[in-house]
Amino acid sequence: MGLLVDTVRTLVAPLTRTRAFRRLGPRVLPPIERVLARVTGGRVQLSGLLVPSLVLHTTGARSGEQRDAPLMYTPDGRGRAIVAGTNFAGDRHPAWTTNLLAHPDAAITVRGRRMPVRASLIPEGERDAAWDRIQAQWPGYRSYERESGRTVRLFRLQPVRADRQGGAGA
Repeated sequence: MGLLVDTVRTLVAPLTRTRAFRRLGPRVLPPIERVLARVTGGRVQLSGLLVPSLVLHTTGARSGEQRDAPLMYTPDGRGRAIVAGTNFAGDRHPAWTTNLLAHPDAAITVRGRRMPVRASLIPEGERDAAWDRIQAQWPGYRSYERESGRTVRLFRLQPVRADRQGGAGA
């Protein structure tokens, strides 16, 4: 299975860096991910067929309402995850990054299992190491940052015990 995933990833990765994918991806992938999540109870994500994926559950920065975003993540040891606000190389930060800045207590669902997390923006001095880790998983992914013309927000998601989180985002 590993060889198959690596082969598919090698073939698909260059396509994700094309203008056509950056234009169509944000329109096509989220609805497909929502349907798959509904049908499988959150256990299967389209992106999860190639890379580790999760659904991030945030509290809206202005609305205060629950928001969900299917995302690729990179494992960062001790149950932590790194997520990158690439927004398909768009010139604006994705809304979920603004939500995490306003409300760092959130939750994630990974393979159908929901858990509370605390998000922290990865500091400047750790960004290159975080990008190296991400690109080891998905080569060329940092090109989204260069093409967007902005500094992509990188977050570390740290699991927390439910009683410490205070219920926000869970």
